[in-house]
Amino acid sequence: MNFSLHQLAIFYEVAQMESITKAAERMHLTQPAVSIQLKNFQQQFDRALTETIGRRIYLTDFGKEIAEMAETVLERAGQIAQLQRGRLGELTGKLRFAVVSTGKYVMPYFLTDFMHRNPGVELVMDVTNKSQVIESLVENKVDFALVSILPVGLRISNIPLMANQLYLVGDKLPDSKRSDLGLLKELPMIFRESGSGTRLTMEEFLVKQGIHLRKTMELATNEAVKQAILAGLGYSIMPLIGIRDELQSGRLQIIPIDGLPVASVWQLIWLEQKKFSAVAETYLKFVGENKESIIRDQFAWLSSFQH
Repeated sequence: MNFSLHQLAIFYEVAQMESITKAAERMHLTQPAVSIQLKNFQQQFDRALTETIGRRIYLTDFGKEIAEMAETVLERAGQIAQLQRGRLGELTGKLRFAVVSTGKYVMPYFLTDFMHRNPGVELVMDVTNKSQVIESLVENKVDFALVSILPVGLRISNIPLMANQLYLVGDKLPDSKRSDLGLLKELPMIFRESGSGTRLTMEEFLVKQGIHLRKTMELATNEAVKQAILAGLGYSIMPLIGIRDELQSGRLQIIPIDGLPVASVWQLIWLEQKKFSAVAETYLKFVGENKESIIRDQFAWLSSFQH
């Protein structure tokens, strides 16, 4: 038997993605290159590793056994590479994050310079809704989480990163010239799904103002909400951070309403008793030293829309 780690990695990626095309995209390879290496890897075995049904690739029982072993081998190989880099004085290891969905417009900018300075660090970032982010934190699956609302009843430490402001947004100004909160009752409103930080912030604001709105639509991501607004399906109270291009092009408008924006703060949080790896500890120091310059360089555009 004679196969390479590269072939093993390709097989494992195809097994995970259940698609040669998706595996090729993820590994930055061409589809033919992946197909050839997968075929060469299969030729090392007298039993089929995969079967194709429709456009999806499924593992056979034998293939599942090989995939489990491949995961272990590839992890060990990665550790060997990290050990070598560590001996050369390079920071190595994994840095794990769970980030609320809107935070995908924030967190990468607080990581870019750190990752460039430390090429031996592997980044793992899960982007999901607030409830799942907190679950990952509680189960100690991540080093850090990014949220806009601090969790209640959980012993955490935190660093405030930057302001997060939510405005009423639409694809056009409403016909009414009113700016009082009663206007909200006249507009078709689009909500995020339960469990999201944006939804919670929006609902807390409405409760404080004594306003009850009829939901016309509920969507799972801020991106979906944005697309629905662009299609003319309604209005929503949402953070500016994810609609920069649409605001600058005029495709979306901020609707002036008394009492808005709703302000919160993007917070980097971690478990109070978390034992940091060298990578996580170094990253925390990096954030403390560089967050102001990152905000100045990457998010100055927000001030031109904030009131």
